[in-house]
Amino acid sequence: MYRFFVPMENIRENEITITGDDVNHIKNVLRMKPGEKVVVSCGRGIDYYCAVVDIGVEEILLSIVEEKPAVTELPVRITLFQSLPKKDKMEFVIQKAIELGAAEIVPVESKRCIVKLDNKKEEKKLLRWRTIVESAAKQSGRGKIPEVREVMSFSQALSYAEEMDTVIIPYELCGDMAGSVETIKRAAKGESIAVFIGPEGGFERSEVEMAIAHGAVPVSLGKRILRTETAGLTILSVLMFLIEARGKE
Repeated sequence: MYRFFVPMENIRENEITITGDDVNHIKNVLRMKPGEKVVVSCGRGIDYYCAVVDIGVEEILLSIVEEKPAVTELPVRITLFQSLPKKDKMEFVIQKAIELGAAEIVPVESKRCIVKLDNKKEEKKLLRWRTIVESAAKQSGRGKIPEVREVMSFSQALSYAEEMDTVIIPYELCGDMAGSVETIKRAAKGESIAVFIGPEGGFERSEVEMAIAHGAVPVSLGKRILRTETAGLTILSVLMFLIEARGKE
C-alpha cells in the first residue's frame, strides 16, 4: 500500500485528511479511487490503515480502518554525523541512510570539507535535504520522519553526541578489526548510537584524537579505503542487521 505522512492536526477520531502536494499525486499520478487502501502516518510511530472516502479538489478524505504501532523503526536511535561531501553526494547519503533506519542526520563541517555553506545556501540545502528525507521515509515504509539538523562544526557535533550511548568513528588507520567488531556489536545493544563519517580525504588525526577525548571509539570497516558516501552506509547496514537480528533472539 502507498504511504503518506500528514500533520497530527489532520488526524481526527475516525478520519484523516490529506492536503498539499500529495493530493495531486493521489489524483493525477496514482489515479486512486474511493475505496482504495493507503497507510498514513503522522511521523510519531503509529500507522493508520485507511480507505479513500472522497477525492476533492484540495484534499483527500480517508476513513481509518485500523491503527497499529509502526514496525519499521529500529529500537535503537542512530544519528549519522556526515561531514559535508562535494556535489550532490549528501543527497545520496541522506536518502540511503533513511532507508537503512537512521533516525537523525547531522551535517558536519570538518577540517577537510571542501564545501562551505553560508546561511543562505544552508537554508536552501536544508529544505532540499528534508524533502529527500520525507520521500525516502515514504518509499521505505518508515513510521517516523527522521530529522536533518542544521550544519554543525566538528566540536559542536562532538558535544551533541555526548548524549548518546555509543559514539563510533570509522577511521582508516584503526587496524583492530576484532575490537571493532566487538564495539559495533555492543553499540547495537544500546539505545542510541552516533556515527561520525569524514569528508573526502577523511578526518585529520587531530579530529580523531579530539573525538576520542570526547568518548568516541575508532573502528575499522575493513582493509579497503571507502569513499565518504560508502563508509556511512556500510556501518549503517551492519548496525541495522545486528539490531534487527537482536529482535529475533
